[in-house]
Amino acid sequence: MSLVRKLLDSAATTVFVATLALSAAPAHAADKISIMVGGYEKQIYLPAKLAEALGYFKDEGLDVELLNEPAGVDAENEMLAGAVQGVVGFYDHCIDLQAKGKFVESVVQFSQAPGEVELVSSKHPEIKSPADFKGMSLGVTGLGSSTNFLTQYLAVKNGLKLGEFTSVPVGAGNTFIAAMQQDKIQAGMTTEPTITRLLKTGEAKVLIDMRTMEGTKAALGGTYPAASLYMQTDWVEAHKDTVQKLANAFVKTLKFINTHSGAEIAEKMPKDYYVGDKEGYVKALDAGKAMFTADGVMPQGGPETVLTVLSAFSKDLQGKQIDLSKTYTSEFVKNAK
Repeated sequence: MSLVRKLLDSAATTVFVATLALSAAPAHAADKISIMVGGYEKQIYLPAKLAEALGYFKDEGLDVELLNEPAGVDAENEMLAGAVQGVVGFYDHCIDLQAKGKFVESVVQFSQAPGEVELVSSKHPEIKSPADFKGMSLGVTGLGSSTNFLTQYLAVKNGLKLGEFTSVPVGAGNTFIAAMQQDKIQAGMTTEPTITRLLKTGEAKVLIDMRTMEGTKAALGGTYPAASLYMQTDWVEAHKDTVQKLANAFVKTLKFINTHSGAEIAEKMPKDYYVGDKEGYVKALDAGKAMFTADGVMPQGGPETVLTVLSAFSKDLQGKQIDLSKTYTSEFVKNAK
């Protein structure tokens, strides 16, 4: 065989292999999506990191980037700006945003209770109910956050007016704890594992417990859908295949939570989430994991409770007609495989 023929055959083979590689690439390329989590070390948002750890995103052919943002309201703003495609945060933002002319919807409902606790500093035994919040500084993750919504509701429900107390954005974890230790806040709303840390040291006591269905109904008047994956409605409509894959991954994760112990779940989580107290982390998980839905479906009557709560204090909702059917969809979770 001549040298020219060999070179031509070699070139043809190279082109053929390259063509095969290029044609095969799209079939194996993972769908890239960014999700902002309102503090992914919080147990209320456990499904996000757990789905990643269990490999469920990859099983669906998804390349999911989880980004951490301690305050849910900031995560919401990132999504509206187009920086991320979805948010793991509280469902109440879907109602609040519709009142402002923006349509977002919960596509997977993680929980049916907030998983939040109003803690009172041990320095202030005079605070025996939200009626005693007058003149107090109250810790919330951020202004416009779900913890702020719930704090305002509890105060107004107990006879106070907005302006008679101060909401102080202190985040969660170490920043929340420091604010309470330094008396910058006299009470505040937070989640696990921060709750257990403060109770263990005796620096705080529970005033209102919304980690269980019973406590939630007593405080808020009904089932309160909270942690969810929510996305802009237009984006969902344009990317149904991707949303279905996300729903598949998260429904499998919720089933895992409902069929495994706190210890088994904790083993899948990053060790630094324990904050040096694995036993406390596991105990909190076992006590609180009933807040999670088993299938990602919006609990019946839940949206109505959230609307009632928000309407009690939010000027944005006054005089507005909210179409609750447009604040969530069960289409994808009901089709989850």
